[in-house]
Amino acid sequence: MAPLLLLTAKTLQDHVALAEIELCGELMIAAATADGERLSRDRIDEVLRVSAGPEGQAAPVC
Repeated sequence: MAPLLLLTAKTLQDHVALAEIELCGELMIAAATADGERLSRDRIDEVLRVSAGPEGQAAPVC
């Protein structure tokens, strides 16, 4: 029988996935507190910390 590989929570962390989950949570909070039925594109960009880049294309804010 092959030895079992023990995985700890530390080895299972995916920093990109965790960041995406955090951003989804922030969007859900913004949507829950919004007055209208939907978030505007500008509000979504604000929540996701995105700004207009060169030639009007969205660029992440660092």
